[in-house]
Amino acid sequence: MTSTSTARFQLTARWPTAAAVVVAALTVYDLAGGTALAPVLAASGLVYLGAAAAHRPAAAWPIFGATFVLITIGKLTGTNPTVVLLAVAALTAVVGLVHAGVHPPHAMPLQLLGMAVAGGLAAGALAVAPTVGAYLVAAGLLGHAAWDVHHHRTGRVVSRSLAEFCFVIDTLLAVAIVMLTATT
Repeated sequence: MTSTSTARFQLTARWPTAAAVVVAALTVYDLAGGTALAPVLAASGLVYLGAAAAHRPAAAWPIFGATFVLITIGKLTGTNPTVVLLAVAALTAVVGLVHAGVHPPHAMPLQLLGMAVAGGLAAGALAVAPTVGAYLVAAGLLGHAAWDVHHHRTGRVVSRSLAEFCFVIDTLLAVAIVMLTATT
């Protein structure tokens, strides 16, 4: 391999990172406050829960797309997307438990716990003062970034590309929230 083809291969291998940087930049551009990203935190748990319920790591990307659509529709219609995503997560949990059961333990039980934490922080962020809520969302996103690293390393539940994408975007958005909140 030439150095040019090696560099091209390395760049294409990191497409999830590049995509996450672009999406994070577009998200931060329109960021009105840290609690505005509460739906992103709820969606992060839902993507993992949905992939576990489907028993297909490749399902994570289409589920991510669906959460993106739900958040957009919520913003356009004035509906709270966090509430919608939490309702979808509850339905997903029921269907997943009926379909997937509790085995293997890294699937539904662990993802239910992850969804409970992410969803609880997202809902809690909406119920407290905006500054506190912003820091709750940032903490939840950083916690989810650690979740992403674990899943990327183990190769379980979601595709490695999605885990990489989520780690980068969760980290960048959490940092942006903290910086925005601390300077306003």
